[in-house]
Amino acid sequence: MKQLLAECFGTFCLVFAGTGAIVINDVSGGSITHVGIALTFGLVVLSMIYAVGDISGAHLNPAVTIGFFAARRFSGRLVLPYVISQSFGALAASLLLRGLFPSHASLGATLPAGSDAQSFVLELVLTAILMFVILRVSSGARERGITAGIVVGSVIALEALFAGPICGASMNPARSFAPALVSGQFASLWLYLAAPTLGSLVGVGLCRCMREEGCCASTKEAG
Repeated sequence: MKQLLAECFGTFCLVFAGTGAIVINDVSGGSITHVGIALTFGLVVLSMIYAVGDISGAHLNPAVTIGFFAARRFSGRLVLPYVISQSFGALAASLLLRGLFPSHASLGATLPAGSDAQSFVLELVLTAILMFVILRVSSGARERGITAGIVVGSVIALEALFAGPICGASMNPARSFAPALVSGQFASLWLYLAAPTLGSLVGVGLCRCMREEGCCASTKEAG
């Protein structure tokens, strides 16, 4: 239960701060800016890795949890509870933002600026890179060392900086699902559920190809 609570709270903070930055940027006339939004996502992930990483691994993302499972670093029996906890935390954050900003249309939901196919490919590649980096700085299903949070947070900020204006740079089904559900913005939601999940599996495959034999065959679990 401590692990699930940590994932719920960590994902709540991610969605509240990240999508909250989008909402506040809209209602304040752009005072946060795109750069500020990207940094907010990176910094909140960095913070949560250090805050709850030793409890749950700080996945904060169903695609990451599935990726760790595919890499054989995470127990299958915990995948669904983790995903449910992450989704619940994200939903709680979006509901709170709805209460704070009732007139905002999207609550930071991710929507393609171009075609669905373009954003699908971007989300897949972005998540593959993210998952590869996470696997390289993690031991079992947890990030290792004092620099892991900086590395992962930096990758998220970097990807949001250059790809955010086109696809939203979600890389996280829970982050996209919650504001879409609360705001009713379901257009193209499918790609933000499917592409990050597939991308995480691609990232696992890349890790296996580049690392020594057995690098993604650990049976260690979070907790």
